[in-house]
Amino acid sequence: MPLIFRRRPTAKLTEVVFSREIIEGLFCLAKDNHPREIFLLLRGRVRGCSVYVDELVYPVNTIFGLGFSGFQLHTLPLDPSIIGSVHSHPSGSSSPSTQDLHNFYGIVMVILAYPYTLASTSAYDKSGNSLMVRVINSLEFRA
Repeated sequence: MPLIFRRRPTAKLTEVVFSREIIEGLFCLAKDNHPREIFLLLRGRVRGCSVYVDELVYPVNTIFGLGFSGFQLHTLPLDPSIIGSVHSHPSGSSSPSTQDLHNFYGIVMVILAYPYTLASTSAYDKSGNSLMVRVINSLEFRA
């Protein structure tokens, strides 16, 4: 098989790492829009078993709705640095719904559940396996 089509071996993901500024910004956005759901894309990088979230991307024409968040798939960027998505669950459940798993975008999905704190935040891989969410300060994050 030509080299271009070979998949690189990937380590099993164990955690999603946020800087304090990014995660606190997400909590503020979720609280400001409650009871509407929010949806954003995560831009970042994979290092070993960890996914580092560097930036948030707001997709064009995203709707923050009551009980849903909507976006048009064809408007999402073709950007290899997009590693997943984050959305809120105003209901308080941090578990992914069947619809969440069927609409998975990237390699990780983060759910911010009401009351939008680190304790109510969960992350999952594409198979629905739970990942640890870790927050570090900005100086550690950029290293």
